[in-house]
Amino acid sequence: MDRVLDPEFRALLRRGRRVAVRAVGWALTAQFGLAAGVVAADELRKRRSPRSEHQAPADNPRHTTVGQDEITTYTYGEVLYEDMLAAIDEAQHFVYLASYIWKGDQVGQRFKDAVVRAAGRGVLVCVVYDGFANLVVPSAFKKFPRGVHVLGFPVIRSGIPLVDVRRTGRDHRKILVVDGTVGFVGGYNIGSLYATEWRDTHLRVRGPGVWELQNSFVDFWNRHHRRGLPDLPDSGSGHWNPSVRAARNEPSRLIYPVRALYLEAMDRAQHRVWITQGYFIPDKEILEGLLAAARRGVDVRVILPEWSNHVLADVVARSYWATLLEGGVHLHLYRNVMVHAKTATVDGEWATVGTANIDRLSLRGNYEINMEIVDPAQAGRMEEIFRRDLEACRELTLEEWQERPRYYHLLEQALRPLEPLL
Repeated sequence: MDRVLDPEFRALLRRGRRVAVRAVGWALTAQFGLAAGVVAADELRKRRSPRSEHQAPADNPRHTTVGQDEITTYTYGEVLYEDMLAAIDEAQHFVYLASYIWKGDQVGQRFKDAVVRAAGRGVLVCVVYDGFANLVVPSAFKKFPRGVHVLGFPVIRSGIPLVDVRRTGRDHRKILVVDGTVGFVGGYNIGSLYATEWRDTHLRVRGPGVWELQNSFVDFWNRHHRRGLPDLPDSGSGHWNPSVRAARNEPSRLIYPVRALYLEAMDRAQHRVWITQGYFIPDKEILEGLLAAARRGVDVRVILPEWSNHVLADVVARSYWATLLEGGVHLHLYRNVMVHAKTATVDGEWATVGTANIDRLSLRGNYEINMEIVDPAQAGRMEEIFRRDLEACRELTLEEWQERPRYYHLLEQALRPLEPLL
């Protein structure tokens, strides 16, 4: 008799499948339990430690002109917020504002009051916030007068996480566009914490390049807004400037150009690749690009926080540090305050500033936007900022990293499979 038809053999297969399923289930349970334990321990550490009194450097904005565009680079939130609020108060036609996180604190209230005032004087006001990122924000704060059109990007949408990527990415963008004449984009969310205690980077654009930001907002709004909210005019661009372009990751269209920006820029590098990232978990191709650049003599440096606000991302990111250090990449740990910037510059010619981290969620999952600027003046400004940030860093050496406790190495390897979720 064919063994496939043997009842005892089929019963054995069923038992084997049950054992395998249970083993996988226990492994996943153990892994997520370990992750939960790490998060709990980190929260306990934060509660026991007094809040840091350190402040981000209160540096002045830097200005450049790229073609017909005036570019201002901000590295201090308090100054950025004042200029954003002033732009909203000067609006005559429309205000488009998207923020991944919009805290219901003093700074958040100032922005809410500003958009309400604009709507009250007849300005078209459209705002977007991410529902998941703002779950802890009081629901009352997220209610606006009828004159303010609000798109709360849903917490739960149809689709299977990690499978149907068209429907599972978060809206991680931070954009403000006013009247089509001024636009802001970068890493800063809206909140009091970010005003003085986080080191981040944002751009202001005045000129034709504002269309890049406006078009991103309009396309997202028209694709995702619910019934009852207005469609926004899609103007098209009357000006093409290859030196100032926006790369927009759009999961609903399976378009992820930000990752390609980094890969191409690293491939071109001959002298310097300087990157600043709040969360740095490079995929295989980006890791290989950094190592290849270092092998051909390029000065590859990455600034990242000594400890970020996401301990699991820290642990997973550190599982790559030995490979990077052994390959000649310099790692600089920003001390005292959280560095949250998403920037890079190559050879003093190319620069990017935006919302995308170098991790899976940003480069292959979320809605993101990065400005790409090919101009020595702007790249030079970004290199000045990088050198300034190095003053607040300590460089990690391979020898130091190899001497870390053995248990930490085991923790990195145990949690590294969580990378697709980070």
